[in-house]
Amino acid sequence: MPRVTDEHRAGRRAEILAAAARVFAVKGFHGASMADLITESGLSAGAVYSYFRSKEELIAAVADLAHATADDVFGALLADGAVPSPADAVATMITAIHERLVDGPLPGVDITRLGVQVWAEALRSPEVYDRAQWVVLRLRGHCAEVARRWQAAGNLPAGTDPDQIGAAMLSLLQGYVLQRLLVPLTDPSGYVSGVRALLGQP
Repeated sequence: MPRVTDEHRAGRRAEILAAAARVFAVKGFHGASMADLITESGLSAGAVYSYFRSKEELIAAVADLAHATADDVFGALLADGAVPSPADAVATMITAIHERLVDGPLPGVDITRLGVQVWAEALRSPEVYDRAQWVVLRLRGHCAEVARRWQAAGNLPAGTDPDQIGAAMLSLLQGYVLQRLLVPLTDPSGYVSGVRALLGQP
């Protein structure tokens, strides 16, 4: 029997996740069943369950897509000792939200919509809560590192807590996600301009 390569497994996992995301986007987490997800994937139940043991694992994997995007974006922002301003970091993340979560990597699926569902699901599912909390804390940590470097460069008062600035920066990003979903006319460039004015960083 030919050996299944890591590349094949990664591709099959992504295929299942894309199918699940399409179902979640239409039916929501509560309305979608594992049977729905299996049918959408076009695979056998055994194949799907060999990658994801439960719907909760699939929900957590959706949250991980946003986490991976943030890791990549902040990794590039902070590479080689760079010192981006908090406003620049927020602006870069908003661009990434559109390029990598709204318009990809799952065609036809706005991952930010699913992200908001993950936040809601975390309030009722301990398993999803643990994963969502870990993702949020990691994102706050990225934002805090931006603030820490900005402070070390003399751009913030010495007594300011970078961790609290990181929490506030993440709120600006989460707020943007919610506003663009609830108020479709929310303009990303206008929002960023507002953030820059608020933070005094043109």
